[in-house]
Amino acid sequence: MVREKSEPRFTGERWILHADMDAFYASIEQRDHPELRGKPVIVGAGSARGVVAAASYEARVFGVHSAMPGFRAKQLCPHAVFVPSNIEHYAAVSSEVHAVFERFTPEIEPIALDEAFLDVSASVGLYGGSPRELAVALKRQVLEATSLCVSVGVAPSKLVAKIACTLGKPNGLCVVQPSEVRALLDPLPVRRLWGVGPVLEQELVRRGFRTLADLANHDPDALVQKLGPRALELRALARGIDTRAVIADRAPKSIGEENTFETDVLERDVVANALGAHAENVARRLRRAGSRARTISLKAKLGRARGNKPGRTERDGEPNYPLLTRSRTIPNPTDDGLVLRDVVLALWDELALLEPVRLLGVSVSKLEPRETSQLDLFAPPKKDALGPTLDAITERFGKAAIRRGDRAPDKITHGRGRKPGEH
Repeated sequence: MVREKSEPRFTGERWILHADMDAFYASIEQRDHPELRGKPVIVGAGSARGVVAAASYEARVFGVHSAMPGFRAKQLCPHAVFVPSNIEHYAAVSSEVHAVFERFTPEIEPIALDEAFLDVSASVGLYGGSPRELAVALKRQVLEATSLCVSVGVAPSKLVAKIACTLGKPNGLCVVQPSEVRALLDPLPVRRLWGVGPVLEQELVRRGFRTLADLANHDPDALVQKLGPRALELRALARGIDTRAVIADRAPKSIGEENTFETDVLERDVVANALGAHAENVARRLRRAGSRARTISLKAKLGRARGNKPGRTERDGEPNYPLLTRSRTIPNPTDDGLVLRDVVLALWDELALLEPVRLLGVSVSKLEPRETSQLDLFAPPKKDALGPTLDAITERFGKAAIRRGDRAPDKITHGRGRKPGEH
């Protein structure tokens, strides 16, 4: 029970809580539309090139999962109900969830709209000194506020908390005491470690490392000889040693916007329209984040696949589309949508592609706080005095209230992450 008037009692122990909403987008749709409850629901993937944004647990039993190509999801679960993504609504519900998290600690690191790490080391005193009681209270309050379930893992480190949360889904609660870490980790496959993707997993298994215990118990010097410089890091993680802190206010390193087209495009006017809209979106988010950027990048994914992604098979349905990128660093940092548009269009012209593309993106990096950006007396005058005015209008009346002539293509697939510069 919460001790309403008590001050937190720090026990000296480190406790990290990983919270992950269960099938978040699909659960919101089922909550808002009772006729969908109990049915396999797939969010997104409604077009030929769409991918699954979320799948309800009723759909997951057929093998459907997020990021799966839509055509594959329809093969596996043809009777599913496909609903379009409503990312702004999901973001609003996410804000409600994070408001609950803030009742427990200010140390919150958002990972995505549906996922976050919380450092609750100093908060457990409010809950009788028990991490489990704190986690139970958090789950209950999220359910009361949103009518949605959240799975929770609590452990001495981020890695173990995330694994514990995953093992408990759906609607799970798993608390791992320091003395229980190795017992939890040892039997797990090596792919459970952060940074171990399909290719590295295959290499580890080929060398005889199938479980985390295989890595954790191996001689360090021999491990380095077999696996190279990353060996000691992997061994430490396999032993549950993870000192990474929860970073509450992580400054973004880059801001970007991209979109996959329904059909491949090459015509310059179509490309210019998409890049202009993406540039304006990125500029708006830069201004909202209080930043300016020096490096501007163009991303283009070709329309014709070349085999399958590394570590994937034809059955996975994940073809490998070549990705081209070009960047340019400008002398004066900018949050000007017209400057971004001019640069990415110049980069597009430099590519001189003869083959259509399926995806275009604009991103910026080398960000600087606006107040520290120095004024260059010899720089050309700022082109976009309209940007802040557009920001004010959209802030009050919504994104559909006003825009420039460039119109962004409809989103086929929405990401799960919280975009820098967005609410």
